[in-house]
Amino acid sequence: MVDPARLKMWLNKYQNPDATYRDITNAVNHYQGLQPQQETYTFVDGTTMDLVNLTGTIPVTYKGSVYNIPICIWLIDTHPKNAPICYVKPTPDMSVKVSMYVDQNGKIYLPYLHDWIPNASDLIGLIQVMVVTFGEQPPVFAKPKNDMMHMPKPSYGAPYPMQTPPYPPSTGFTGGYPPPYPPNTGNSFPTSFPPYPNTPFPPFPPTSNFGSSIPEKGPIGTGTIRDEHIRESLLTAIEEKLVRRMKEQFLQNQAELQTLKRTQDELKQGKTKLDALLIKLEKEQKDLDKNITLLKDKEQELNTAIEKIGNQESIDVDDAVTTTAPLYKQLLNAFAEEAAHEDAIYYMGEALRCGVIDLDIFLKQVRTLSRKQFMLRALMQKCRQKAGLAI
Repeated sequence: MVDPARLKMWLNKYQNPDATYRDITNAVNHYQGLQPQQETYTFVDGTTMDLVNLTGTIPVTYKGSVYNIPICIWLIDTHPKNAPICYVKPTPDMSVKVSMYVDQNGKIYLPYLHDWIPNASDLIGLIQVMVVTFGEQPPVFAKPKNDMMHMPKPSYGAPYPMQTPPYPPSTGFTGGYPPPYPPNTGNSFPTSFPPYPNTPFPPFPPTSNFGSSIPEKGPIGTGTIRDEHIRESLLTAIEEKLVRRMKEQFLQNQAELQTLKRTQDELKQGKTKLDALLIKLEKEQKDLDKNITLLKDKEQELNTAIEKIGNQESIDVDDAVTTTAPLYKQLLNAFAEEAAHEDAIYYMGEALRCGVIDLDIFLKQVRTLSRKQFMLRALMQKCRQKAGLAI
């Protein structure tokens, strides 16, 4: 296990160093065949960056036996926001088995990587998907030693496809693979891998990948390309073409599925909004019904009051305003007289404006009315003060 302080130092330039550190620690604790290290990764455009990777093996069960598959997982500096870049790293005596999940360069393609969810997907989940997927379609197969030493490769670069189970389990793998070459560069794998543990291969199957027996024609190891070699190479080319088409169809179907999923999410959001709107309308309908009932009750009360008033005798206005005490009567009379003086002054002004009276008469009468109005207002103030009313 790498020193935690060194790992944290490697992650200093990452955008989410704490989350990346936790993800790496959890992964290596569950899969002890993987070890973190920092190396330089070269991207397709030629740019380089010092990145942390997990290199080693993961245990894969194939046909009842457990095999250790060598892989390398590169964590880009935005991890865990973006998916890592993964490769199968075969040793020199192994070959990549091209499938819809692994290309000829060993790069791994999985739905889990394609549908990577920031802050939800993690390395443990990714490795578990690899274990299940490689248990059904092994990403590597062992090269026969004689063919590996003497057999020339076909002109178009496809390896001789002796289909065997994946590489056997290791007994002491310690990692140390060099970083992968950039994607799609076409370079061959380096030959500086440490030797894989000396564990025997499972026996080679008696038939090829297509079920036909391979006849033994001519001496083995002569360097001569036999008819069955050409046939196997052609079958491999056809298989790779079919795999590419299947992969294209798979990606197309996956894109259509994502479109349908987005449409489904939008429909669900629309349904949620409509449900909320319906609940709001139902509440407003209940409030409206309640207000209508309340208004009907008030209308009934008003009709009852109108009918009751209509059955009563007429009321004398003067009797209706009779005061209960002499002080209140004095206050009422002073208020009425002051209001009369106010009206008189107003109409005196109108008479002057219309020329009915001259200015001397207007001034004389206004002084007299104003003096009386002042005395009445002073009387009203005293009465209100005596009665304890607001002044």
